[in-house]
Amino acid sequence: MDLSTLDLIIKETIVAIERSQAQIYEIAENTRLEADAVGRELAAVRNELEAVMAEVDKLEAAEKKARLRLAEVSREFNRYTEQDIKAAYDRAYNLQIELIKLREKEKVLQYRRNHLEISLRRLRTTLERAEKLISQVGVVLAYLNDGLHDLSLKIDELQETQQMAYNIIRAQEEERKRVAREIHDGPAQSMANLAMRAEYCLKLLDKDPHKVRQELVELQNLVMLSLQEVRKIIFDLRPMVLDDLGLVPALKRYFADYQEKYGLEIDFLFFGKERRLESTVEIALFRIIQEAVNNIKKHAGVSRARVKMEMQSDRVAVSICDTGRGFDLNSVQNRKNSKGYGLIGMRERIQLLNGEMLIDTSPGKGTQISIMIPL
Repeated sequence: MDLSTLDLIIKETIVAIERSQAQIYEIAENTRLEADAVGRELAAVRNELEAVMAEVDKLEAAEKKARLRLAEVSREFNRYTEQDIKAAYDRAYNLQIELIKLREKEKVLQYRRNHLEISLRRLRTTLERAEKLISQVGVVLAYLNDGLHDLSLKIDELQETQQMAYNIIRAQEEERKRVAREIHDGPAQSMANLAMRAEYCLKLLDKDPHKVRQELVELQNLVMLSLQEVRKIIFDLRPMVLDDLGLVPALKRYFADYQEKYGLEIDFLFFGKERRLESTVEIALFRIIQEAVNNIKKHAGVSRARVKMEMQSDRVAVSICDTGRGFDLNSVQNRKNSKGYGLIGMRERIQLLNGEMLIDTSPGKGTQISIMIPL
């Protein structure tokens, strides 16, 4: 490669990175605007919730007085006319209905507030990461502008990194499609059903109040099913126990749930002193092990496997093995239009952490994957 070609490559690289920097800046600005909008909506919801809670308190006091009045006229009906008794009953009943509606509104507002708070935290986290990435790209640009004379020695590495980025973007898009499909087929459908059932309950209050209880019981069961679906989606996206307790408890929980759902028993062996790792290391190891376990379920044809983890002071070593069908590693890796049992994604995650992965397998002799991540 001559110097003119090398210089052209450097200039094109700088232009591409500058374009990426502008795109990242645009993403950051859009995220900032969205965060501001969510913040304003959150403030409005909080104000409305405070007003509703105050109204609930007032209505509870009025409803209590109405019940006491009804008890009084019912107990001493000889002192009151039938009209007085009916008026006391109607007032107590109407206040109860109003209180039920207001409490339901309070719950909806609380749900919106919690959802907006979570969204705002995520947006702010995204904004911080985007701003940090802009700064890092700026450092890269400064380095390139000062001269990147050894670019010819890095061409292969850059191509590999570019391919890795493409694969990561593709995996992210596939994950977004999967999550969108699960939300559309699960919680979204359930929410629509909930809205119709709630509307039906409101109509029953006027026409046949005695049937409302049964409808509310069915509505409650539907809400619980929707909640389970949402929790499953959340766990697939990022297990909360991973953030709260760490990698080892998250894996134990995942293996127990996996056995209950699919019948695949995982013998989990842990050695060393359990401690928290960096968030990126924990989530990468969790996803790598998750992909390996899914491969065992799909391809190994066994009902039991073993995962061994050893946590040392300077590294984490993981071994995932089964005695199943095994496969021809070269054939799988060289197969066109194949995701290679997810091995590419696993290897890319490990490379991002400067780790190593070795695969020992052959047809009919099971598979063992050995992973080492430096700390």
